[in-house]
Amino acid sequence: MRVVLAEDLFLLRDGLVRMLEAYDFEVVAAVESGPELSKALAELEPDVAVVDVRLPPSFSDEGLQCALQARRARPGLPVLVLSQHVEQLYARELLADGSGGIGYLLKDRVFDADQFIDAVRRVAAGGTAMDPQVISQLLDRRAQDKPLGRLTPRELEVMELMAEGRSNTAIAAQLFVTERAVAKHTSNIFGKLGLPPSDDNNRRVLAVLAYLDRG
Repeated sequence: MRVVLAEDLFLLRDGLVRMLEAYDFEVVAAVESGPELSKALAELEPDVAVVDVRLPPSFSDEGLQCALQARRARPGLPVLVLSQHVEQLYARELLADGSGGIGYLLKDRVFDADQFIDAVRRVAAGGTAMDPQVISQLLDRRAQDKPLGRLTPRELEVMELMAEGRSNTAIAAQLFVTERAVAKHTSNIFGKLGLPPSDDNNRRVLAVLAYLDRG
């Protein structure tokens, strides 16, 4: 099985090469930077890529971005991310196509060779190998990102009544507040949901319901 490995630290890179070769993998390239990784993935077409997230020259998310680019060019390319960090935005994008062949391990939670080699093999076979801490962080972030979670209790009450088709006057009467207060809450709701304000009751209700259906 042919592997492209990307890791900027020499000792770790050399150790990973030796480990993979000891388990009968063929490491066709062991690179240390993003540009080298992109070139190797495009030219060598490995069976699986093992990549660190933070590679030169940017030392930010270079490795993960190269992996995403390679999977766009070659859908289903198996990628095992091996990192000290959970880059949530790009990790979620990597998982988004649902095609499998994806793994994300944290370096300090790989405790033995068998665990690592099993992950490489599973990913290469089209499966997944996700560290539980990675999954936990992604789910926590998704919950935080959910737009409804950013609404206050009063805004949720207003939105529920608005979704029933009630006017600002009716909402104000129901909640025993002024229409001006309702208008302020409504404006905040639209802003948090990324929806354009509208005085058209049907249009605003349909917009909110459509947004809720997406959630």
